[in-house]
Amino acid sequence: MTRSSIDVTPDRLLRLGKLLVFALCLVPLALLLTGVVTDGLGANPVEAITHTTGDWTLRLLLATLAMTPLKRLVGQPWPIRFRRMLGLFAFFYACLHLLTYAWIDQGLDWQGVIEDLVKRPYITVGFTAFVLLVPLALTSTRAMMRRLGRRWQTLHRAIYAIAILGVLHYLWLVKADLREPLIYALVLAVLLLARVPLGRLATLGRWLAGLLAVPERDRG
Repeated sequence: MTRSSIDVTPDRLLRLGKLLVFALCLVPLALLLTGVVTDGLGANPVEAITHTTGDWTLRLLLATLAMTPLKRLVGQPWPIRFRRMLGLFAFFYACLHLLTYAWIDQGLDWQGVIEDLVKRPYITVGFTAFVLLVPLALTSTRAMMRRLGRRWQTLHRAIYAIAILGVLHYLWLVKADLREPLIYALVLAVLLLARVPLGRLATLGRWLAGLLAVPERDRG
């Protein structure tokens, strides 16, 4: 095996990985289109499309957030190379989610949409998350990274707020079975904690232990 072949192999694997992730991200859309064509989306197809696109928006947001902790876990930089693609697919499904609601569900009745934004908190936070997501998608290119410099990183920290608003959107939407949105909330909490340096976590742990400790005078 030559040195050149060893050098090229990681790049080839990364390209193949990106193609695989790209294809996998399109699977939910393909299944939705198949369901539309075959009338397989159940009694309320609009609701099925809305929920599916919303679910995949949140899942891909969480996957995007998972790339930095994964990089630290494996000790390799390659997870970061998937972050932009996952984030853009999250934006893609968010657009489909909003379009389904505004066009198919509301029939582009903008007065009705505005009334929902005012009266329904889960729609308010969901729309806020989408608005925050737009500049992240528009500035995701390397050219924008160079143009914005340090401001780019500051801007893209909004993904934390977007993910939190997305989980709240789901929690406030669901009226009965909260298990699935709570799972998303737990995953998000773990991903956010994974970004906290170990030293700070240890300090926080000692602080909490101090709060929970029973003073000597209060023991048996």
